[in-house]
Amino acid sequence: MKILIADDHAVVRRGLREILADALPDARFAEAADGEEVLRQLAISPYGVLLLDINMPGRSGLDVLHDVKETYPQLPVIIVSVHPADQYATRCLRAGATAYVNKDNAPDTLALTTRKVLESAG
Repeated sequence: MKILIADDHAVVRRGLREILADALPDARFAEAADGEEVLRQLAISPYGVLLLDINMPGRSGLDVLHDVKETYPQLPVIIVSVHPADQYATRCLRAGATAYVNKDNAPDTLALTTRKVLESAG
């Protein structure tokens, strides 16, 4: 199982990777720092899930989500954001995201959500 983590902050990417590596020891990870890198990564290798920050440099995570869902409609996308769920979750889910996780949530929430998304895609 391969997981692509897209966030413009290297420290956040590393933290997300460590949280998920503990919960999903068989997972392999790749990282992207912006939307263009997300699309390049997806073009060269299949992934089981994409964790996508809503605030990305250049193009917003919502714009990247649109492109990803257009080209890879079966790929589950978990939006990871600092924005409160009540402000953005519905918008992201309507745009094609599979789940929305606030970065303020406990690490267990991210791990559980990712595991459930992978199992349902599976």
